[in-house]
Amino acid sequence: MCLTLHGFSQNYPWERPLRACWSADGINFSPNSIFQDSAGVPSVIRWKGDTLVCAFQWFRMPISSPTWDKVATKFSFDNGTTWTQPVPVNFNGLPLNFQRPFDPTLMTFTGDTLRMYFSSGSPTPMLDSTINTYSAYSIDGLNFTFENGARVDEPTNRVIDPALIFFNNSYHYLSPIGSPAQGAYHYVSPDGINFVKVPDIPSDATHNWTGNYMVNDTNSLRFYGAGGAGIWFNSSPNGGMWNGYVNTNVQGGDPTVVRIDATTYLMIFVGAPYSTGLEELNLASDLKIFPNPADMNFTVDFKGTKLSAAEKKLKYQIADMNGKICLSEVFDFSEKLTVNGSSLANGSYLLIILSGDKPVARTKLIIEK
Repeated sequence: MCLTLHGFSQNYPWERPLRACWSADGINFSPNSIFQDSAGVPSVIRWKGDTLVCAFQWFRMPISSPTWDKVATKFSFDNGTTWTQPVPVNFNGLPLNFQRPFDPTLMTFTGDTLRMYFSSGSPTPMLDSTINTYSAYSIDGLNFTFENGARVDEPTNRVIDPALIFFNNSYHYLSPIGSPAQGAYHYVSPDGINFVKVPDIPSDATHNWTGNYMVNDTNSLRFYGAGGAGIWFNSSPNGGMWNGYVNTNVQGGDPTVVRIDATTYLMIFVGAPYSTGLEELNLASDLKIFPNPADMNFTVDFKGTKLSAAEKKLKYQIADMNGKICLSEVFDFSEKLTVNGSSLANGSYLLIILSGDKPVARTKLIIEK
């Protein structure tokens, strides 16, 4: 049966993908595509000159598996065109009484060494003042060694969703205080380890400083966040004074942006739940696929739904459980859609029906040859 949602009533992170899009100016982005299935809180940076690395929280099913709610990384060696499969990272030396790390943010330091900042603390599941920002370093992006002590610890409040950047000879740290109107904590450091608090970054009721920094050029630091009209950025010459909000054309949350070259920006962000308000397409929840399991070809049956020829152009994507798009094609609406699955290996997949770039229905597909 097709899983359906009405509006955005479910907000579980495993019900959302990370999505990617491109831009020439960092404002107007191309239509997006799935970057990683069932994931959130991304951070992407350039590493070792010719490598991009992205860290994120991964919610690969089943729940409580070794890959459930773990920080993972994936790499690109062609400026973001293709990416490796995600791998959960190891945290060596993490105190045994700490929560699993979450909210990862990446930075480089001392040549090719990678540092990850993340939220953790006492084993209590509550987000209370015991949750601080910690760090760990790595030389391969997969195995991280815990660095003792908290990087940032607010005595009376938790610090989560950290963002960090090195800009104009200082490390800048930012963490949202609470509601959007409360703004964000701002700390600076000469070495990325010892941070000193400076005045908070002000905000308003609609702009949430949950996202990531990006150095646009030597004179301009950007922060990409979400709220109001969607994903936005604010620019600053020094990390403390901000020029004002500029809206992008992207709808989503928790963005991270890397500038590939002078005219190429890559954004990775948290997308909407896979099924987003089926009433928009009048598509009923009795979408069927047969045979399922399938050995090669299979048929998607729209007969009996309220979908009509008015929708005309739709698109299907078939993604594996790691979020990799294995098949994708635009099709004209009819009562039935036949798909050639001969290129699919045995295993479980997600079939997603989209209108434009909006997922409107999905169902699980099993290939058994």
